[in-house]
Amino acid sequence: MTFHTLTRVASILIVSLALALPARAVSLLRDADMEYALAQVAAPVLKAAGLSASRTKILVVNDSSLNAFVIGNDAIYIHSGLISRMDRAAMLQAVIAHEAAHIANGHITRRITNLGNARTAATLGQALALLAAAAGAGEGAAAISLGTQSAAQRNFLSHTRAEETAADQSGARYLRSAGIELSGMLDVFRLFRGQEMLSASRQDPYVRSHPLSRDRLRTIEGFAAAYGGSGSANSATWDYWFARAKGKLTSFTRRPSWTLNRLGESGHRDIALMREAAARHQNSQTRRAISAIDKAIALRPQDPFLYDLKGQILMETRQFAAAANAHGRAVQLRPNDGLLQAGYGRALLASGNVRAALPALERARRIDFRDGSMLRDLSVAYAKSGQRGMASLITAERYALRGRLEDAGIHAKRAAGLLPEGSGPWQRAQDVVLASERAEKRKKRR
Repeated sequence: MTFHTLTRVASILIVSLALALPARAVSLLRDADMEYALAQVAAPVLKAAGLSASRTKILVVNDSSLNAFVIGNDAIYIHSGLISRMDRAAMLQAVIAHEAAHIANGHITRRITNLGNARTAATLGQALALLAAAAGAGEGAAAISLGTQSAAQRNFLSHTRAEETAADQSGARYLRSAGIELSGMLDVFRLFRGQEMLSASRQDPYVRSHPLSRDRLRTIEGFAAAYGGSGSANSATWDYWFARAKGKLTSFTRRPSWTLNRLGESGHRDIALMREAAARHQNSQTRRAISAIDKAIALRPQDPFLYDLKGQILMETRQFAAAANAHGRAVQLRPNDGLLQAGYGRALLASGNVRAALPALERARRIDFRDGSMLRDLSVAYAKSGQRGMASLITAERYALRGRLEDAGIHAKRAAGLLPEGSGPWQRAQDVVLASERAEKRKKRR
């Protein structure tokens, strides 16, 4: 993984696209392998909560603090620091259960309704729309900017004790229904309990927005004693996917030396090899990185994400034809993954095969039209194929996705003048023009 803002190719990447809120931008880490693994861990909990596992994404925020939150109904955001501090799937499932309860219990809708202030609600509505885009976003697609300067925004992010109690109880029921031991929830509460003893300035945001107390901990201890149970037979599978997500995350966010000293901690040979490949690659030891990932592929020859990582290593060492072959294999094994499709199209484009890259990138757009990095590559592919109108349209949509509506409007007007009037692409350009004009009117009224 490379940390960047739409400038380099990476398997896991950070996107820093600020929304129109007066606060620092918080970046998302995107990776097909990691998000698939998190989806496997979350699936039984989301099902128990009555939520769609295919529509409710688990997204990782690039932040070392202990935090998790929901803002809309289609995504649960978990800080990378929280995942790094956990040691088994049941802990992460407990956090997901708690946040899923906020969605299922209607807490998000209630907070929006109670905001009251029309201007703040409009601003927050824009944020929610863009955050919804993040739920399906690919490389470069979106980021989170959480407003903390206005009282209304703080109120939105705050959690009442009544809501927290309800979320605790609902989350415990979801875990029990899914056959997940409540010991994971207890371990999470104990992890945060130490934070309560710190001064407010040193506490993690989760503690300030999710007030913990001895009463809440005792309540869950009571639930655990009453429910009992030995957990599901699927626990080993969930623990594998948790270890894989954590292993991929830490191998790209920690120093290579740190990773190489801890290769065996997951207990799975394929994860160890994947982590070694990532660390060797970051140390510019390309041959050893390729050797490690090939050994992992030999253990799991039908695993598309290992081919994706191999493709990343080859791309970043400018072996474009070989990268296209690796990404192509990943797509063969998992054709409906937008991030994988985008990686394949990018590799084809880098190798000079524009004719093949264009349909691959269009397929990626149909799967996940909010992938900003893919849109950049797609606009280049259209430009190289002589389709200037489509290149301008895709550029306009990419700028609109980033919140740069003035620039989006310029390119959309250019596209409208080049595309056949009344066609589907022409109408898309008109939509961007209209959005740009509305944004300009709102700006003038302020």
